[in-house]
Amino acid sequence: MAPHTNGTYDIQKLKRSIRSCYPDLPENQRKVADCFLQISEEIPFLSVTEIERRAGVSKATVVRLAQSLGFSGFMELRRKLHSGIQAGIALRAQMAIPESLQRRETLSLVARQDVKNITQTVSHIDPQLFSNVAARIVRSSHVYTLGLGISSLMSQVMAYSLNQVAVPATPFVHDYATFLEQLPFLSPRDLLIAFSFPPYSRETVDAVTTAAARKVPVIGITDRETSPITFSCLFVLPIRSRNMLFTNSFSAISVVINALVTEVALKNRAKALRMLKDTDRLLQQAGHYTTE
Repeated sequence: MAPHTNGTYDIQKLKRSIRSCYPDLPENQRKVADCFLQISEEIPFLSVTEIERRAGVSKATVVRLAQSLGFSGFMELRRKLHSGIQAGIALRAQMAIPESLQRRETLSLVARQDVKNITQTVSHIDPQLFSNVAARIVRSSHVYTLGLGISSLMSQVMAYSLNQVAVPATPFVHDYATFLEQLPFLSPRDLLIAFSFPPYSRETVDAVTTAAARKVPVIGITDRETSPITFSCLFVLPIRSRNMLFTNSFSAISVVINALVTEVALKNRAKALRMLKDTDRLLQQAGHYTTE
């Protein structure tokens, strides 16, 4: 990869560079790459020793990863990122909960973690990427969603919410048929939105890989930009899902779903409003609502 000698090298460029070379990186350099993606806003303020500690590798490995990205070493990478990272840091500072919280109750601890998840997710998602994902949803003939575990619930919420704004959407149901058995119904004019969070499901990965091979565009909603499904995805929305327990928190996932559906509605305003009015009229006629 050619050295980045000119211009600002911002967080989004770093992420794209990492995703581009990730499949060819040695295992230890992948650990550094994953660390970079998780703490991208902090990199300009960390020493190579701190990166070494967080990634669990040697300093030489940190330097080699920077060189794999086209830099002379970690110091050049850190210097290049410094200017482009300021906006993301400002956003995190604005949304952060004060550390002076005295009484550490479960509710407070979980709330703080979820706010941190949301803050980091918002600062990591490129607004242009987000807009491109919404535009692709609007252009699709039909949207299908899939996932297992908590991802299954989120995929159903996504499909339901898209239907509410006049986008035909169907979640894959994992009962009478596997994901692979349902894929033949999709065409390249459709769109598959795949949810995948740790522990990653092999069936989800296989379904995404097969869909991409069949020229069906895939949007990945996952916890990191190098999770197993990402290399078969057209777009990837990385969402923080850390929890106090061993499960994934779905707070930030829900925020992104809500924001994405809202963006779709704005891009598809006339059709969404017609759908809302027609649905409300039908429900009124059927006596669906009650005042008691």
